[in-house]
Amino acid sequence: MKKGLILFMLLCLAAAASAPYAAIAAEPGGNSGVNSGATSYTTPISDTDITLDGNVSYKQQFFQVPAYWKVGQVKVALDYKASPLAQDKLSSVTISVNGTAVTSFRPIASESARQRMVVEVPVSALIKGTNTLTIQGHIVSGDERVQICTPTYQADKWLQIYKSSGIIVGYSPLPLSSAISDFSVRFTGLDTLARQDNAIAVPKDADASELEAAVYALSGLAKSGGAGTKGVPLLAYGIDDNEIAGKRLVVAIAKRDRLPTSLRRLIPDAALGDKAVIRLVDANGQPSLVVTSDNAELLVKAGKLIGNAALLAQLSGPVKEVTASTEVATPAPSITKLISLTEAGDQITGVNHRTQDYFVALPANRSVAEASKLGLHFRYAKNLDFDRSLVTVLVNGKPIGSKKLTEALADGDSLNLTIPKNMNLSGNFTITAAFDLELKNESCMLPQDQMPWAFIDADTVLQLNTKDRTELLFNNYPYPFLRDGIYNQIGVVLPKTRDGNTYRTIGNLFNLLGQYAEGNAGEVRFFGADVTSDQLKDRNVIAIGSYADNPVIRDANKSLYFKYNTAGTGFVSNEKMSIDEEYGKRIGSLQLIGSPYESGHGLLAVTAPESQYAYLASKLIASESTLWKVYGDGAVTDMDGEIHAFRFKIAAAPDQPSAVADILERGDVLAFTVAAVSVLLLVLLSLILLIRKHRRKRRDVK
Repeated sequence: MKKGLILFMLLCLAAAASAPYAAIAAEPGGNSGVNSGATSYTTPISDTDITLDGNVSYKQQFFQVPAYWKVGQVKVALDYKASPLAQDKLSSVTISVNGTAVTSFRPIASESARQRMVVEVPVSALIKGTNTLTIQGHIVSGDERVQICTPTYQADKWLQIYKSSGIIVGYSPLPLSSAISDFSVRFTGLDTLARQDNAIAVPKDADASELEAAVYALSGLAKSGGAGTKGVPLLAYGIDDNEIAGKRLVVAIAKRDRLPTSLRRLIPDAALGDKAVIRLVDANGQPSLVVTSDNAELLVKAGKLIGNAALLAQLSGPVKEVTASTEVATPAPSITKLISLTEAGDQITGVNHRTQDYFVALPANRSVAEASKLGLHFRYAKNLDFDRSLVTVLVNGKPIGSKKLTEALADGDSLNLTIPKNMNLSGNFTITAAFDLELKNESCMLPQDQMPWAFIDADTVLQLNTKDRTELLFNNYPYPFLRDGIYNQIGVVLPKTRDGNTYRTIGNLFNLLGQYAEGNAGEVRFFGADVTSDQLKDRNVIAIGSYADNPVIRDANKSLYFKYNTAGTGFVSNEKMSIDEEYGKRIGSLQLIGSPYESGHGLLAVTAPESQYAYLASKLIASESTLWKVYGDGAVTDMDGEIHAFRFKIAAAPDQPSAVADILERGDVLAFTVAAVSVLLLVLLSLILLIRKHRRKRRDVK
């Protein structure tokens, strides 16, 4: 009896211990236990609960299968609820991957209960790279087998899909090759970033060149990881050694004599005074990419090469040497972009209103300028009611134009629209192509008969002209530190005393700046507490630290919105916020003010009485997922996650752009204006010459 009781208790403990892992499957990168002992990654089907409306409805989601994954098993876990009016024997849900149907099932209609359906996907249906999951719901709320010519009612036909649904890929990583390019792909892999299994490491007393090389490398790697991912931490040898040892992949950046001994002995290169070396090594089972040199300038140049994703992808060996003649710069970014909205085209199937969304990523500091155009190319079925069918284009849900569909153009139609200037678009936005595919006598047909369709062609493009928003507000961040996609003369002033939080703060700042940067051009310089005013005169300044250990913050205190007390030990109340004396010692602050060193430049103070709170503040501008919480020009946060953001600057009156400014912004108009003025000048000159000639003749006649 006792043995049985002990066995029962052990089983209960085992079950309790394994319970927390069940919840991880809904999180990106979680281990779902798809295969016992296998690594798994979960992509949510949606970030929020969604409802599919109508008789036939669709939901698409893209998920990645990196080339270094050996996939063992794939499952789709669908948490759903169907309309309680749905007919169980007539309704259906079909799941397909990359156009291949995987399964169909009858959804269970219920008043309240959430249902769960787990479907296994054949591994053969997957491709390396981007895969497409499609969920098609056919919800029947009445006996639609009877063909009665009465209007159909759509509101009671719905299928709700919960955000806990996900695509679970069980895999094992393939062995790492000796190529630097293979290392970089894994370093920025979605599973690596989700689990923060990587880091960039520098010496604990890193000098300016080591930090500059690190942030150039960090920027490029963060951008390769993609928006929405967790950032790459910047850690320090001698401070974060245990954390660095726990990472699966590490990029180590330092001058050779400042590398950890364990790494320095793996660099057999002789003299490094006239070159830098990027070498892939195995540091006691930890793959590490060592970037080192004895030359400060070449070390920075090697960091820029790491920040050039195109070059990094071409390094097929374990070693790359960088000399003074090595080209590492990325091409200059273009202000005008041609953005292809779909790579292979998108098919829309179903009667009535159908939509296809396209997400356009744009930094918050850039707005859509005049003359941005969309060229939508499409074709559609010929069995439509062309008196009622049309296509409408919407930007952020607001229509900008429509076109009636016609039978004559069904095999190849187009719609060219200019995005209205008064939409004031900035940051990310969504373009929607909405088709109203109407059929004649629709209510007299079975739902699956004469199914209409439309196809958006791959040559659909957006010609996007953008310009900077230049007011010093977090709404426009990362301005002024990026301009036209490149680093804009940044000067980072570090505190007198640095700890691990200082380096993590730098990492947070440049993870987001790197996401927005369009190359490794521009300039970033690091300065210590002994920096002079002349060194900061022509720079946009980022000051990290406290009143006590950063002279830039101390000198700017009178201009800060959240000021330190006279002792410099905590923040005091202002016109926007009352701050208790003790609370003011436990908060971090972000403040964006004009530079005191030269007008036209900005100063970002990432400051707090203690470094842990400054690091807390930096997390607010570490990724797009937190940046939206910060607006205005001053914000504070605490350990409880409370965020208070305010606008202190008086709102400027809206600019009334002059005709000259408008002409200078428009390249086509500028060219036309120059040509017209040239013609007028030629005509005027001709008239003057004719008059002079005529007067000379008259004098000769006399």
